[in-house]
Amino acid sequence: MTKINWNNYSSKGFYDELMAAPGVPHPAARQLCEYLAQLDAGELRQHKQAAEIAIQVMGITFTVYSEGSQIDRAWPFDILPRILPLSEWQRTEAGLKQRVQALNLFIDDLYHEQKIIKDGVFPAEILTQSANFRPQCVGISPPHQTWAHICGSDLVRDKDGTLYVLEDNLRVPSGVSYMLENRNVTKRILPELFATGRIQPVDDYCSQLYEMLASMSPRPGDDPQIVILTPGIYNSAYYEHSYLAQQMGVELVEGRDLQVGDDDCVYMRMIDGLKRVDVIYRRVDDLFLDPEVFKPESTLGVPGLMRAWRHGKVALVNAPGAGVADDKVVYALVPEIIRYYLQQEPLLANVPSYLCMRDEDRKYVLANLDKLVVKPANESGGYGMLIGPHSTRAEQQKFAELIKADPRNYMAQPTLAISTTPTLCETGLEARHVDLRPFILSGEQTYVTNGGLTRVALTSGSLVVNSSQGGGSKDTWIMDIDESVKSQGSA
Repeated sequence: MTKINWNNYSSKGFYDELMAAPGVPHPAARQLCEYLAQLDAGELRQHKQAAEIAIQVMGITFTVYSEGSQIDRAWPFDILPRILPLSEWQRTEAGLKQRVQALNLFIDDLYHEQKIIKDGVFPAEILTQSANFRPQCVGISPPHQTWAHICGSDLVRDKDGTLYVLEDNLRVPSGVSYMLENRNVTKRILPELFATGRIQPVDDYCSQLYEMLASMSPRPGDDPQIVILTPGIYNSAYYEHSYLAQQMGVELVEGRDLQVGDDDCVYMRMIDGLKRVDVIYRRVDDLFLDPEVFKPESTLGVPGLMRAWRHGKVALVNAPGAGVADDKVVYALVPEIIRYYLQQEPLLANVPSYLCMRDEDRKYVLANLDKLVVKPANESGGYGMLIGPHSTRAEQQKFAELIKADPRNYMAQPTLAISTTPTLCETGLEARHVDLRPFILSGEQTYVTNGGLTRVALTSGSLVVNSSQGGGSKDTWIMDIDESVKSQGSA
């Protein structure tokens, strides 16, 4: 590891989140870059080691599934933050709020009158073949018409600096605990950089989450009984489940800890008897929630839970069935969904997309598999994709057969020149590709985190940022910079 010299850093032709050009940081990153340039190699190494020790002491882990076993690993973290100016973030925040508002109206419409289909804006066949539409939810009206109370939308920046929404995660989005812990670790190792007050805080997330959950309670009052329903310790996101329960001061429960009474209310088994539950923040997938309605063999859920929810005796967050909009084919139509429900133009851009169910799109995709990213409609975590430029002929042939067999299940996008940011590697500073997952809470009000979870591809040249496939993360700074700072350099 050597002393940082920004003149020697190259983003290899990609848009870089910190550097406008070699030796020239973006205005919002100037203070950080000047500070880092003053550190010698030993000090840099000490900062890196301090972060690694903090992660071990704080017990920040994630689970990797490997050959049938579960392996807990220390959270992979890079000490150099990713920075966005507040002015840009305010525009992005407005676009995220608009997007989630339209998606909630869309979900509610699909489970009621389906006006968007009757008006010819949304193809009926997409809904008919949806893996995440739940007929059991038809006619249910959650409070505030909100189905996706917690959304994690993934953003990427292209070569020209445009931020695109890559996908919307509306089922059981994860990662927010790592956003919060990244900030805690960074404050420990770079405390002097937080003294200016220009870095926007993220530590109000748990209180905002609690307020949103409380607003869903079917019983008015100041002290609703809220629980987090986890599949258990072997789930890859269990660290996050326990972290959020601890931070909010609510009970972390498994399905066996709950029961539904004859009055259709949900009760938690306590040492001194049963206690009624008002709100369940569920981290269990739809199909495992209630063995009376979905998978009868599920031991993760609670028999009768859907009945209790349907009768308005308990709130479920996120609502079952919200995943109907968490579909990469639906994603391609979100701009039209926004125009239909809000009569507004989208504030955030979608990545151009080709739907293989359309004849012309499918022909183009099959002829250009070596250039495109092909995604199945309902996979997550970066699985099941074809990244054309990095694929073999055999892989392309396999995907051609999959697309022809089930065109509805596939969509494709051009390979973006995803932005980079400097990352501290053993050999020194290297450019690594990043994305960003902000979290949006929807209840009586809508709240967006200041920034989100920046995920970084730790392998040189890789576009895969998922921790389960070797990615890591960084703290994300939303910087409030005044006009005099903006004018002192390239933007």
